[in-house]
Amino acid sequence: MQGNKVVTASLLIVVIFIGGVVLRLAKPVLFPFFLAVFLSFVLAPLEGFLTRLKIPRAIAIIFILILTFLILYLLASLIYTTGKAFAAELPNYSQKVSSLLTTIQEKYNISGAEWQPFDWANQFDLSKVGGFLLDALGPFLAFVSNLFLVLLFMIFILAGRGQIVPKINRAFTRERASKICGVIQNIDSQIQRYLAIKTVVSFFTGVFALIVLLLFGLDFAILFGLLTFILNYIPNIGSFIATAFPVFIAVFQFETIWPAVWILVILVLIQQIMGAIVEPRLMGEGLDLSPLVILFFLFFWGWLWGIPGMILAVPIAAIVKIVISNIPELDFIAVFMSKGKEPKLS
Repeated sequence: MQGNKVVTASLLIVVIFIGGVVLRLAKPVLFPFFLAVFLSFVLAPLEGFLTRLKIPRAIAIIFILILTFLILYLLASLIYTTGKAFAAELPNYSQKVSSLLTTIQEKYNISGAEWQPFDWANQFDLSKVGGFLLDALGPFLAFVSNLFLVLLFMIFILAGRGQIVPKINRAFTRERASKICGVIQNIDSQIQRYLAIKTVVSFFTGVFALIVLLLFGLDFAILFGLLTFILNYIPNIGSFIATAFPVFIAVFQFETIWPAVWILVILVLIQQIMGAIVEPRLMGEGLDLSPLVILFFLFFWGWLWGIPGMILAVPIAAIVKIVISNIPELDFIAVFMSKGKEPKLS
């Protein structure tokens, strides 16, 4: 048994390496496919709801595809236009940073030699950051040009749901088919539940953050609300980035520091309530992914596909853990992926 586990782990490492090379080379096709799979799981409950209302399945799928197109197009347009405006405005904030540092130097009579270690503003050009943000938005929004491909994949994924069970029944004996179907249905329901809950929690986290930023009159509030929604799929790191950006802008937009302080407190409170109270209550004990596993998936998918890959990294890790937790031969891998001694699934 110990030898079999070593062989299995070695083969898994080889498969991961080969798979990484293939994924990197086949990004133009595989990213739309992964996005379509992700969206199909998120929207599967909506399809089930529409079919329970006696709406023909073909009409339900067409409605879901139209809804998906509108949402993706709206998100892409908002992120690109607001992101472009934000990147163009960053040089002005760079000047404000320099003015603030100069004021501090004059107020406290700091000499040039003493100030030199802290004079980072002259070397740190926010206009370059703006250019980087625009470059980063490019690959993230590249799927808009391939939106037809995403919708095409979704048609086949949604239309093919439920057809695998009859095929399994024909391919295997009744007892074997029943066991396989049970595992597949269990995996499908757990993935649906995880992604649906995560999406709903992320959506409301973004909405609450947007409302707070609008009440304070912060610039680019819509952009930061969208970033909060998207980055909420990345645990800890995403929440930190989504909070740091609006606080940074608030520091230099308002004449006093207190609006930035209150924005920081309220956004952190929202993140804690939604992430530490609401989400665990909806999801139960959850997937209990190890922070090391999360970091590995973030770096791996970030290396493969950049920012879009990092956003999909944790959902992919969750799906992998759900799948292997339902396969007895691979259950030991799920143990290593979890924080505790046993994998915990809701």
